Amino acid sequence: MIRRDLTPALKQAAKAFPAITLIGPRQSGKTTLCRDVFQQLPYTTLEAPDIRSFAVENPRGFLSQFPQGAIIDEVQRVPDLLSYLQGIIDDAPIPGRWILTGSHNIFLSNSISQSLSGRTVVLNLLPLAWRETIRFPKHPEALEEALFSGSYPRILDNELNPAD
Repeated sequence: MIRRDLTPALKQAAKAFPAITLIGPRQSGKTTLCRDVFQQLPYTTLEAPDIRSFAVENPRGFLSQFPQGAIIDEVQRVPDLLSYLQGIIDDAPIPGRWILTGSHNIFLSNSISQSLSGRTVVLNLLPLAWRETIRFPKHPEALEEALFSGSYPRILDNELNPAD
């Protein structure tokens, strides 16, 4: 994994806010970045149907699994969870305790602004910037090659053929 330019802002936010919400397009590296920066926190994803079902049917029970906080991936899949998280944060506003990731969509943004206003910072992780791209050992050399290969980390990290 290469260092992402957003890492310092993510670390700084964890010192100030009880929750950090990292949004961006799929495959931009949100999960990888959060799991790397916040290795001390347990990880769960709401993409898995059984875990998502548990979070929907018993949000208090789901969140109680993580008394010290967690990385909750794909939080937009269970937007009502944010209302329950609000109470937990209000009871113990420990900075950097909750890391939420999700694909950018208006429903997620509205849910966050209503439920976690003042409790979370919202950061946006886009696909790789050029200065991030050139950190990979085998990176595109020319503009045309970079445009063709795209700027998603997995392509460069795994040396995949972008045509595939």
